Amino acid sequence: MTKTARTPRQSARVVPLRKGTTIEMVRLCCPDASQASLISESFGLPLLDSDGIRDLHDKLIIETADALGEGLGERAMQIHLQRIVGAFVGSAHGAGQFYSRAVTEARDATAKSANDARDEDLDGPVGFDSVAQRKREFAADMALQSHALRMAAEGAVAAYEQVVGETWKPFERAIENPGQSVDRKAADLQMAALG
Repeated sequence: MTKTARTPRQSARVVPLRKGTTIEMVRLCCPDASQASLISESFGLPLLDSDGIRDLHDKLIIETADALGEGLGERAMQIHLQRIVGAFVGSAHGAGQFYSRAVTEARDATAKSANDARDEDLDGPVGFDSVAQRKREFAADMALQSHALRMAAEGAVAAYEQVVGETWKPFERAIENPGQSVDRKAADLQMAALG
């Protein structure tokens, strides 16, 4: 009894994607207009014109597209604007993550300063703020910065949809050989050269 040789079936190759930052991720980590307003009032900081920032960036992207309209084809315009909007969204997301860390540090310092038995967390000398107060003020500053960048990103995303006619989505790049590092690739090339 002879067996027929079977050719092994090729399994479908799954290509992992490097996930991009979405506007929803920005909204989760950056304060909205009402929270930014509350922070401004609580810390005596300037009130931001959230709608003005959003509208200005919306207009900026639309005017950029109008200026480039004759020089770029439809697909080239889409790619260009996708990258620009991605930069705004990525910047806002980074600021939002930094703001979240600043809030965590402020909470930790404030919780420690509530413990009367800890000398290092007590208020500073007269005329100087405590460490906890400085961390709270820093977190408030970061809140306004991340909110401003969120509004800029939202304006850019809205303009993209108006110009391109599609909802903006981050570019997702396929990961090249996910298991191999640059060092591994270099070693393979060197060994191949050695024969």
